[in-house]
Amino acid sequence: MKPGIHPEYRPVVFRDRAADYAFLTRSTATSDKTIAWEDGNTYPVIDVEVSLASHPFYTGAQRVLDTAGRVERFERRYGNGRSEQ
Repeated sequence: MKPGIHPEYRPVVFRDRAADYAFLTRSTATSDKTIAWEDGNTYPVIDVEVSLASHPFYTGAQRVLDTAGRVERFERRYGNGRSEQ
């Protein structure tokens, strides 16, 4: 790597306010806000809207779409896609 052209790679806390969940990882993201972490050190904190603690896919709260009904409605409206020759 060329020296002096890359942003600083350091520990950062990402916090999901909706789920009251935070995790410490390394990133180049920056923030003016800081937080005291469990190990006693202070790290920059980035607030995010969605994380694995609040995303419907990971929490099991996702909606199942009625794909069969949609396919049937499409076929009724436009035919089954096969042209008769």
